[in-house]
Amino acid sequence: MKSEVLYKTPKTLLNKGTGFLNGYSHTLNPYTGCTFACSYCYVRQMPVSIFRNGEWGSWVDVKLESAAILRKELKRAKTKGPVTIFMSSSTDPYQPVEAKEQVTRALLEVMVGEPPDFLFVQTRSPLVRRDIDLLQQLGDRVRVSMTVETDREDIRKHFTPSAPPVQARLKTLELLRDAGIPTQAAIAPVLPSTAAFPEILRPLVNRVCIDDYFMGDGSGGKRTKRLPVQVLYEELGLEEWYDPAAYQIVYDRFSQAFPKEQLFVSQQGFEP
Repeated sequence: MKSEVLYKTPKTLLNKGTGFLNGYSHTLNPYTGCTFACSYCYVRQMPVSIFRNGEWGSWVDVKLESAAILRKELKRAKTKGPVTIFMSSSTDPYQPVEAKEQVTRALLEVMVGEPPDFLFVQTRSPLVRRDIDLLQQLGDRVRVSMTVETDREDIRKHFTPSAPPVQARLKTLELLRDAGIPTQAAIAPVLPSTAAFPEILRPLVNRVCIDDYFMGDGSGGKRTKRLPVQVLYEELGLEEWYDPAAYQIVYDRFSQAFPKEQLFVSQQGFEP
């Protein structure tokens, strides 16, 4: 899908952490829109998507002057109490446009100079490896959460054809681990996977978050239900995986390979 890139100057960048992310003082989105266009993305059902012309994934807004805006807002926020930031809640900070625009990198540079108490980076993109130098400078104030919903590339292509390959994400987790950056694998949302999945992740991370549509879309699964996601399962004859109990299959498999204190479910795994 060809994407339209638009340039806008936002009035503000730091937003109050609410709902699912109420454990954070702020959320931070370097872009509006996301060209990974995952079939199940709950943001498709949010105002940012509903009130735009053009299908979700066909456009992205690049936020201009982001570094200057964040520097000012961050200083102000730090005078009011602890600052914990979730980046990003409604876009991937490392979607393809970031390779050229480098908005996320500029924001990280600001945070290295003016560190928040904690920064959580949520992505499914191997591009995050480019910023290992900055992430290392944040030390234990940062955690990178890499979405790896499945170990099956055929499933990844079926549900998220525009997202990066599974193998590239696993390699990125390895590089982050070797660089000493705190990381986790986010199996979020749970997609059909094999019994070998835990052993694949075991050497790469010591923290795993397991989440699904019913716990993680912020509406008890209602937002996802309005999307044609169930059809994707039916096409594969895997309807049993589109079920509130499916995450338990994955959790049980992972509890054979990981100690309980390294396994987190839904919101708990995304907390600061």
